[in-house]
Amino acid sequence: MTKKTEPKNKAMKELAMDFQETYRIDQERVTALYRELHQYPELAFDLPRTLALVRRELERLGISYTESYGQSSIVATINPENTGYTIGIRADMDALPVQETNTIPYKSCVDGKMHACGHDAHTAILLGTARALQEQRDKLSCRVKLLFQPSEEGLQSGALLMVRDGVMDDIDLIVALHVEVTLPTGTVGVCPGYSQAASRTLHLSFQGKPSHASQPHKGSDALAMAVRTYNDVQLMLNRELNPLDNYLCSFNKLTAGTTQNVTAAEAELLGTARTLPPEVDRHIGRRIQQIARQAADATGGDVTFTTYLKCLPVYNDPLLSASWRASAAQVVGREQVRPVARRMSSEDFSQFLTQSPGLLFRLGIANTAKHETGPAHNSNFLIDEDALPIGCAVFVQFVLDHMDGKTKAEVPADMAAWQD
Repeated sequence: MTKKTEPKNKAMKELAMDFQETYRIDQERVTALYRELHQYPELAFDLPRTLALVRRELERLGISYTESYGQSSIVATINPENTGYTIGIRADMDALPVQETNTIPYKSCVDGKMHACGHDAHTAILLGTARALQEQRDKLSCRVKLLFQPSEEGLQSGALLMVRDGVMDDIDLIVALHVEVTLPTGTVGVCPGYSQAASRTLHLSFQGKPSHASQPHKGSDALAMAVRTYNDVQLMLNRELNPLDNYLCSFNKLTAGTTQNVTAAEAELLGTARTLPPEVDRHIGRRIQQIARQAADATGGDVTFTTYLKCLPVYNDPLLSASWRASAAQVVGREQVRPVARRMSSEDFSQFLTQSPGLLFRLGIANTAKHETGPAHNSNFLIDEDALPIGCAVFVQFVLDHMDGKTKAEVPADMAAWQD
């Protein structure tokens, strides 16, 4: 251990002891759960092992739960007999189709799958929070619901299915966290107001007529339709939209053709649009459909356009953000509560925020003295495990400070404009 890192590591050990004594957080158990989840990543809604782990822990803690919302979700309740004010805490559980390159004892055991976005940490933190709140439930004047959500990364939103089944009907306020590689361990942050963009999936399927490559005039080239569409969409983005608006549109997958000397009978373009103003989202969707139709007609083919608004913008209520900062400061100190900039990434936690106010905060997990970490969705993404109890403690303090229901927070009126 170097002289430079020794004071910081000592401070983290002292902080861990404080978490155990003050917040009833079992750091050793939370870390073990995190490592088990990290070793066995699962995708989207296909989460049998992950769900079994969550059930096992909830049953060990004596916390009742249901699996009646959406698909592959678990919702547990602390103080179920209290039917008054209810706070929800959400964690997503799914991993990514990424091959891990970290050399750690708890490296992914599943080929081609990895927890490269920290959802293993989110789940372990919520289970650690569950234990802490369950042990202090006699102090709570509210009910707490713990939402273990599938498919944040998948094409279909697991949060949306839970909302459609009524999971938010009796939740007054909801909070979540996301690990953050740009913040050092020991810090947390929040971006008040609109903090993340809406996300729309884009799927274009072009149908043409194959011909010999030496006689392209006798066919209808689906690949040419896709390429023209791609180029014309870039022109539209650059010349039809206000550059001061928050938006981006990116096509990231193109498949076409079968061999080198036959023109493509079919082609597919897959992409995503990220926006904040709802009118910009509608303009992009409408114009992509028009541009693709023009490209197909000009080449003598056809096109099918499928789009799906997966995520709405994440809105962190400003008043709630301010009171959250006060709660977080009690855990990590005022200087360690950092500002966080708005970003164009998306989060389907926003689906819960259409029904009740809430916020999503950022948990610092970077510690270069221990190891380097790549960005989220990267094969060498890795969190600092010392951050795990901090996430638990902030959740617990937030519940203790907000269980009286006196913080005034609202769902913004313009959220209603986001209708697919």
